[in-house]
Amino acid sequence: MLHESVSALRRPIVLAMALVGLSALAGHTVAAYPERPIRWIVPAAAGGGADASARVIAVELGAVLKQQVVIDNRPGASGIIGIDLVAKAPPDGYTVGAGNITNIAMNRAVIAKLPYDPERDLRAVVQTHFQSNVLAVTPPLPVKSVQELVAHARANPDKLSYASSGNGSSLHFAGELFNITAGTRITHIPYKSVPLALTDLFANRIQLIFDNTSSIAPHVKSGKVRALGVTSAKRSSVLPELPTIAEGGLKGYDLVVWSGLIVPTATPAATVERLNTAVNGVLQTREVREKLTQLGLEIVGGRSQDFAQLIVRESRRWSDLAKRAGIRAE
Repeated sequence: MLHESVSALRRPIVLAMALVGLSALAGHTVAAYPERPIRWIVPAAAGGGADASARVIAVELGAVLKQQVVIDNRPGASGIIGIDLVAKAPPDGYTVGAGNITNIAMNRAVIAKLPYDPERDLRAVVQTHFQSNVLAVTPPLPVKSVQELVAHARANPDKLSYASSGNGSSLHFAGELFNITAGTRITHIPYKSVPLALTDLFANRIQLIFDNTSSIAPHVKSGKVRALGVTSAKRSSVLPELPTIAEGGLKGYDLVVWSGLIVPTATPAATVERLNTAVNGVLQTREVREKLTQLGLEIVGGRSQDFAQLIVRESRRWSDLAKRAGIRAE
């Protein structure tokens, strides 16, 4: 009887000790991540805006995590090559990727068969930043505001053209959103790159362009082009004097080029949380904020759930627009 009583008393103690041990082990596992370098896949060429912003964050992120964060540039196919590598990587937190509005939301709207499903195969970690596009026109065009452009375009259907960096790009979507919102018929001219498009804009061979703030700002300031408005719902900190397109009369017009960190969908929640916390901390440092602002970027941060909801919301929105405007990838 005594032996049984002692055994009965010992059972809860042993169980409690086991639970404590498991808890300590679990805590050790989370704290141990990362134990080796992390690969950050950027689905764009080295030297571009996407690459530059990733490198700014990666340096400080490596310092916080006490492991090197190595940028791996995988350009091509509108970001599909790089994002597919992320989707198919081991879900252990050692492969992360730069997911943005084009390679996550817009590609699925314009490409019939992607090798991955963003909602099924990818997990959101944190939105890092966004950037506005700018609606700019060639100086000889007799318009100085969004309202004047709308009036001129309506009076001259199919006679104006706007450039983009290719079919299915965010610049293409910006133009078609403008057409649908304003009731205009401005012809889309796709180019292989923005520099080629700008060359034709400067020569007045095309009349409009929707371009990233960081790319177009120097030409606005030099007078080579006339900026009419930014595509975001709020004014850009890069060109604060420039009204939004919505302020110019197209109520509800809103498009920003967002970007954030993603991982394979089966990555453990604790690892996602560790990355989320680390990146949020990095985004609050003065050095990173200054460098990203210099690139024309607006810093975001926040919860992984917020970024996941943005991806779902944006994917549906641009799929609807693609159907209405007949947007298809090249």
